[in-house]
Amino acid sequence: MRILVSIDDTDNLESRGTGEIASLLAKLLEEQEWGKAQVITRHQLLVHPDIPYTSHNSAMCFAAEIKEQHFEEYLQIARQFLAKESAPGSDPGLCVVDLERLKNEVELKEFAFKAKKIVLNKEEAYEVAAKTGAYLSEHGGEGIGVIGALAGAGLRLSGNDGRLRGKLKVNAPTRLITSGEIKQQSGVEVVHSTEGQMIEDDELIYLGETIKAVMLDGRTTLLVFPNQTEDAKWQTCTKNYLKQF
Repeated sequence: MRILVSIDDTDNLESRGTGEIASLLAKLLEEQEWGKAQVITRHQLLVHPDIPYTSHNSAMCFAAEIKEQHFEEYLQIARQFLAKESAPGSDPGLCVVDLERLKNEVELKEFAFKAKKIVLNKEEAYEVAAKTGAYLSEHGGEGIGVIGALAGAGLRLSGNDGRLRGKLKVNAPTRLITSGEIKQQSGVEVVHSTEGQMIEDDELIYLGETIKAVMLDGRTTLLVFPNQTEDAKWQTCTKNYLKQF
């Protein structure tokens, strides 16, 4: 079965980050040989004075294939792990979506994108979870992390939000590399410009300060923009530009 696992508000400024906890949850699934996790994406939510958050107010989500007979057991372990590993003062939330049994997909996505723009509450999150069949639980504090956890799942489901956790691993001593080599080395699926132009495999790209992929059209994507030098026609986007994802 195909699932989404999303968590939010598990950390504080001194603790391990929510991304690391998501990575450990994905690792746990694979170590038990219950399934296979895909890439982890970070989804930025609204930053607002009325929203208490401990770090950056972003959710982390990954998709996974899991053997159906192990689903309930994994869910139980994930709950226990989140309660144990979350930092003092945090308000951790967990959302797990069975994609084959998901109802009202549009409503889940609408809630998710609202969470990037307006202040929502727990009651709204639980109402949407009930309508869609998403599993939602809180594991400490006031439990408001369920809002971000549910939103993270909806944003990942949309296929058009989120940055991949971590930087792409690309070996290019001169910082010049072809689009095809980037895809081969990093596993990123698509390289295209910020204007939507697909970059051919033989085109040279200059690797700038940040080499991070985003999720667009359901595919891991490296975005580039026109380079001003003659060495390469394209350059990877800046960290500041990627903050919009």
